[in-house]
Amino acid sequence: MSRRVLYIEDNPDNMTLVQRAIEAIGLTFIGAENGTRGLEVAFSDTPDLILLDINLPDIDGYEVARRLRNSGRAELKYVPIVAVTANALRGDAEKALEAGCDVYMSKPINIRELWARVEALLSDTKS
Repeated sequence: MSRRVLYIEDNPDNMTLVQRAIEAIGLTFIGAENGTRGLEVAFSDTPDLILLDINLPDIDGYEVARRLRNSGRAELKYVPIVAVTANALRGDAEKALEAGCDVYMSKPINIRELWARVEALLSDTKS
């Protein structure tokens, strides 16, 4: 069974780019257009990895990460979360890590870096 990557992102162009990149390395892509939908998907179909935009239209990515980590669901407590964001101010990476993200990546997305991070995180979580 293919590993599943959930991308929570409101920008359709970014969604399409990441979907193509994820599927190119043989993984199953699941998209969610906002934080609320991303939480619903994560709770109903636990992904193997979550890519998370921070600037979402409803609840921000920091809150999404906190809710995932504090959900009480063991299967979500340790799912790797990668913050993928245009936020590049001092302290943004620390804020993402404090919220529960494992890795911080800035936009624009570098596909080779994305592949390397996804593959490394998924190899760390193989059962």
